[in-house]
Amino acid sequence: MRDEIAACRLCADRFALTATAHEPRPVVWYRRGARILVSGQAPGARVHASGLPFDDASGDRLRHWMGIGRDVFYDLDLLAVVPMAFCFPGYDAKGSDLPPPAICATMWRARVMAELDAVRLTLLVGGAAMGWHLGRGPVAAWVAGWREYATRGIYPLPHPSWRNTGWLRRNPWFEAELVPELRAAVAAVLKAG
Repeated sequence: MRDEIAACRLCADRFALTATAHEPRPVVWYRRGARILVSGQAPGARVHASGLPFDDASGDRLRHWMGIGRDVFYDLDLLAVVPMAFCFPGYDAKGSDLPPPAICATMWRARVMAELDAVRLTLLVGGAAMGWHLGRGPVAAWVAGWREYATRGIYPLPHPSWRNTGWLRRNPWFEAELVPELRAAVAAVLKAG
């Protein structure tokens, strides 16, 4: 199925109408047997160019939160990155990120999740991923209630984008309480083999 997703062009017409007028380039980064799932929003422009998920400053921050390096993050036997949309959605006329097209999750998400039968730890990065996995609700409330989900191996996280730096400063408990627990959970899954 990875080849099917990589060849997907469902949104070609939609992307052609964006301010970026780009072609689809699905970033497919998962393999059956992965133990950690990073469920994100959609690739950004830099990831669209490189073809590596979280190959940007957001990825650096996410890896810092997880306590791992690029070598572990990009090991397909260990970690899967499955966003709500596999392609960069583009920018609107004002230069803002467009949301992940719902058609991508409708088409692929359940099938991909069925293949990921060895996942022991799930990181929900951003509102779109939280909405799919946990239901509708405000991101801040999901993140604040992280302890409830951590017992099930799920960590709701704000998007690690620079746009959330203010939120992180206003909520120091995130780095002081959630991040150490997340790092311990990641280390435990990796050590368990």
